[in-house]
Amino acid sequence: MDILLVMLAGMVVGRFVFPAAGKKANERLALVCTLVLIFSMGVMLGQKDNFLQDLFSLGAASFLMFLLPTAASILVVYLLTERFFVKKGSRGKEEPR
Repeated sequence: MDILLVMLAGMVVGRFVFPAAGKKANERLALVCTLVLIFSMGVMLGQKDNFLQDLFSLGAASFLMFLLPTAASILVVYLLTERFFVKKGSRGKEEPR
């Protein structure tokens, strides 16, 4: 949560306080800070003893969090389509269900 607040504060300062002339330097500084953040996260994760096991378990959970809502959405759309859309007959006339 703290990271999001810091990023939001940076966006507000960049939008309303920071002069337009320093935009290029600000973009480079933001890029460097992002690279440092990614590097430090990699170092932190690399120090964990059971990193690969945690990564596998997180990946499996993430896959399920993608798969179940997607499958449920497809099923709901299919059922609603079958229920509410009218199919056309061979002569182009609509046939009620």
